[in-house]
Amino acid sequence: MGASGASAAREDEEGFLARIALRFAAWSARWFPDAFVFAAIAVVVASAAAMLNGAPPQAVSKSFGDGFWSLISFTMQQVIVAISGYVIASSPPAAKVIDKIVTLPRSGRGAIAFIAALTMLVSLLNWALSLIFSGLVVRAMAQRTEIKMDYRAAGAAAYLGLGCTWALGLSSSAAQLQANAASIPKQLLEITGVIPFTETIFLWQSGLMVLVLILVSTLVAFWSAPSGSCAVTAAMMGVDVKTRLEPPRKRERPGEWLEYSPILTILLVALGLGWLIQEFAGKNPILTISNLNTYNFALLMLGLLLHWRPRNFLDAATKAVPATAGMLIQFPLYGGVAAIMTGAAAQDGHTLALRLAELFTGISTRESFPAIMGLYSAVLGFFIPSGGGKWILEAPYVMQAANELKVHLGWAVQVYNSAEALPNLVNPFFMLPLLGVLGIKARDIVGFTALQLMIHAPIVLFLLWLLAGTLTYLPPTIPQ
Repeated sequence: MGASGASAAREDEEGFLARIALRFAAWSARWFPDAFVFAAIAVVVASAAAMLNGAPPQAVSKSFGDGFWSLISFTMQQVIVAISGYVIASSPPAAKVIDKIVTLPRSGRGAIAFIAALTMLVSLLNWALSLIFSGLVVRAMAQRTEIKMDYRAAGAAAYLGLGCTWALGLSSSAAQLQANAASIPKQLLEITGVIPFTETIFLWQSGLMVLVLILVSTLVAFWSAPSGSCAVTAAMMGVDVKTRLEPPRKRERPGEWLEYSPILTILLVALGLGWLIQEFAGKNPILTISNLNTYNFALLMLGLLLHWRPRNFLDAATKAVPATAGMLIQFPLYGGVAAIMTGAAAQDGHTLALRLAELFTGISTRESFPAIMGLYSAVLGFFIPSGGGKWILEAPYVMQAANELKVHLGWAVQVYNSAEALPNLVNPFFMLPLLGVLGIKARDIVGFTALQLMIHAPIVLFLLWLLAGTLTYLPPTIPQ
């Protein structure tokens, strides 16, 4: 049997839902445009909707231009989140940790469950770190010949941090933005005020959601993993997992000696550590780490320390930069869309954001709002694959509706965060960094992640509705 025939036979051995998901992935890989196109379409649709709402064309264009750079600070902060995650995951100490932990599982299915739990836990610290680190763990685990691990299922397990839990952790774009007054667009700040981490990701309700998702996802990863003759290994897929990250370059000129010396690293990290000690001294540590600049500063200092020599650190950062191109190009468009929705008003003073808020208020009650908002956010996420950028689009009207319905604003952010991760499970946009490490295609893993989506969606929506009733509405805190 040829390679294509063998592949088709193996696909037939999968369950009905997995076969449907594989076909969907193949279709999306052929027909879905680049994520930038989705952002551009959002601009066009928002502009047309604002004009249909009665806003003059000149008001729409002015709002677009005024808001284009409104997210520049947040954009650069998110770029640093991605770079720092890659830098830490690709450091020599991280490689040593990987070599140790891959010896723990005793079976192929156990290895896949282990990878699933690991990536979800790491994603709570940094989404980029979870992708790269977990991808390297999968490659190292696949080198174990005494266990037969399905490489596709392992790759899907490594992606669960982005599909389940990352938005409920420290690198949540929406929670980070809402906790930092300087990052929130002025129009949105007037609606939501500042919402600290204590009212979003550090709520006990959010912690319960994380625990449920990790438990369910790990069990699904274990029981859905092919075993025995059905398992498709990396070797069967033609992936050479023995290749490692490129070794660090050697010094070529005398003038480069400081680049290869740890002297500057030691001095910089010492200065950084002194600053961090002062930042945390006498302050609430949760509120301190909520500051996105402090969070990124700590990660960068850690990455520099782990690479030890400046040249190694710079090489790792350089390799991470291409993955940030989408953020740099798309986020300004999202800033423009947010300004159109909140600033381009009709003659009666109503903006598009106000109209949508009225719609949400009209079809929702305080009790049903979390489930309706969650479902809406999940569906929109299929077409706009960007955590922070999409929050900028949704926040003006959903948070206005939350205010009017007296829904806890921090929980509204967590509703978005929980639902935001669901479409990631079948949308290839965020899979790209991981797939690059694994050397496979989105269609190879999306069948398994689609199965996770089918199980997650009803659980997430139910918990969003159930836990909302345990929280009390607090008016927004708007800094003067």
